[in-house]
Amino acid sequence: MSSPNSSPTLSPSSTPPDSPVSSLRTLSPTPTVLEPSFFVFPDLLSHCPFSLTYHDDGDAIAADSLEWIMSYLPHFTQNKVAALRGLQAGELTAYCFNNCASDHLRVVSDFMNFLFHLDDVSDGHLARDAEGLGNCVMNAFEWPDDYRPVRGQLGGIQIQENSAAKLARDFWSRCIRDCAPAVQQRFKSHMHMFFEAVHQQALYRASDIVPDFDTYVEMRRETSGCKPVFDLIEYSLDMELPDAVMEHPVIVALNDGTNDLVTWSNDLFSYNVEQSRGDTHNMICVFMINDGLSLQQAVDRIGEMCKRTIDTFVENQARVPSWGDCIDRDVKLYVNGLQEWIVGSLHWSFMTTRYFGDNGGVVRATRIVELLSQESTKA
Repeated sequence: MSSPNSSPTLSPSSTPPDSPVSSLRTLSPTPTVLEPSFFVFPDLLSHCPFSLTYHDDGDAIAADSLEWIMSYLPHFTQNKVAALRGLQAGELTAYCFNNCASDHLRVVSDFMNFLFHLDDVSDGHLARDAEGLGNCVMNAFEWPDDYRPVRGQLGGIQIQENSAAKLARDFWSRCIRDCAPAVQQRFKSHMHMFFEAVHQQALYRASDIVPDFDTYVEMRRETSGCKPVFDLIEYSLDMELPDAVMEHPVIVALNDGTNDLVTWSNDLFSYNVEQSRGDTHNMICVFMINDGLSLQQAVDRIGEMCKRTIDTFVENQARVPSWGDCIDRDVKLYVNGLQEWIVGSLHWSFMTTRYFGDNGGVVRATRIVELLSQESTKA
């Protein structure tokens, strides 16, 4: 490890090369042009130097976690149940948290299932609902022992706890049994920022606003949910890193770089489904609308950004300072946990049915993504 004062290689520049930063823009009609029917996916897997590992108890715990979340959602339609099964959130957890105790893996797996459910729920709410949803869920994190009525969705008082809050309370009451105090505090803070960003995202959507690149990157680092997920790396491995470590520029750069890789690549993976329902909260749309790029040009630019981010992560790994043997051991485990997220999320994204249905293997092999028609994914 290098000295604490070594200069970090920061995350890739916010502004991509040859890309003017635009102010906030509203969507406007565009001239009729011949629309593409497909795009070529960047080859990110061959650029990723990390080995893929899976938890020994991953399958069994994934199955248990799936049954857990389904028990809270009895109203789900057959299509939604099928989507939940095809999501494979538990399998993603087993790839990214492959070195922890099985009981901790189960808790983290439950949170991952909850987080994806929360993402789907928040995507379906208007701007005025997103804030209320956050109030209800944060209620469970602040008062895990009992529900306290808060201002809920649509501005009214939420007398009864909704399903999202019940899921959060169930997960959190088990997590805090042996989650270190500093980790709990970071997690709650990051969840609060997550909901603030989701609310802002909803306001943009309601006003048909596409943010500029820098604004989008900062917002996406929050709406991705990666920050609280990365907090659970500490929980999963029974550690509590000091604030001075977590706030060091190299560790911040490693966290931001992992977040960016996961979220930027996710924008590539999720674009097809999102464009089919008219959702523009995606980096591809930011480049197409603000910079006038074609679909393939935007995809290629993001692919190169992802590759540079992986390279920068490797460089920053070599610049991690030393804080003494005891802390260094935990820091190494934590950074390895970030690394597992890079490789695990890339591979999993072709396995889940969330992005390519049953064609993930074909897309992985051919890198051809056939565009869905508008609203073809509506359940």
